[in-house]
Amino acid sequence: MKAARALASTLALAGCFGLAQTAAAQATTASAPAAPKKTTPKASAAKAPEFKMVMEPRAVELLKAMSARLAAAKSMSFTGIVGYEFPSKLGPPLLYTTRYDVTLARPDKLRVLMPGDGPASEFYYDAKTMLAYAPAENLAAVSDAPSTIDAMLKKAFQTAAIYFPFTDLVIADPYAVLADGKLAFYVGPSGIVGGVKTEMVAWANDEVFLQIWLGVDDKLPRRVRAMFNDDPLLLRHDLELSNWQLDGPVAAEKFVSAKALAAGRMAFVAPTVKLPPGVKPLALKKSPAKAPSKSN
Repeated sequence: MKAARALASTLALAGCFGLAQTAAAQATTASAPAAPKKTTPKASAAKAPEFKMVMEPRAVELLKAMSARLAAAKSMSFTGIVGYEFPSKLGPPLLYTTRYDVTLARPDKLRVLMPGDGPASEFYYDAKTMLAYAPAENLAAVSDAPSTIDAMLKKAFQTAAIYFPFTDLVIADPYAVLADGKLAFYVGPSGIVGGVKTEMVAWANDEVFLQIWLGVDDKLPRRVRAMFNDDPLLLRHDLELSNWQLDGPVAAEKFVSAKALAAGRMAFVAPTVKLPPGVKPLALKKSPAKAPSKSN
């Protein structure tokens, strides 16, 4: 049981602390300071204009285009590099990094290979079984799984706190979780991230503030940064996405590992390490509301 909890903790930390997305801090550029102006009682009493939380149409349009591109893909593969902060003993956070090599075939197959600053791990889902494998220990946690990627990701999180920082991008309808936002605005263009031209969009709800870089030509997410409102330390999470391949052929053998199947077995269990406050994929926050039944 102790080994099982260690494996679950490794997988949860690799995914949860790396939920890549972070709040963009506002940068202010100023020229030489001007001489201070005297304020009159009337001027000092004037209130600053109230900021309104709105979903700007341009930002919403870009997020919808990204979601539609991802949702339409029958298969995909990509690489995610996650930088996540974790408190040091002195207080200032340390930065850790995890790589995710992801292969997916809708509606029911997923493989995630995870080398990182901690122990490497692997995850396989083949429509019937989900398997988390720790190569160094040669141990595998195995469980029956639902018949869709969305349902499997939810069960993995609920039973063992396992999830991945790209969860909200690979579910069947990525925009379903973004539609509930309270703020979205267009930030501007960028030509630095991933070596491609991107559009920067900010999005927020009551739980998280995101900045997302979207490819101008391919509409694919290239970077996501986040800060979570319930995290008292306001740790930053950063996910960079590259090597996108959509609708290419994917062999069924990719979603099975002979070494993992031959490894020592254990059940999925929740980790002993507590996750940072507020850190959770948007898609797993709540179950979708059921449609009202029709009466004859």
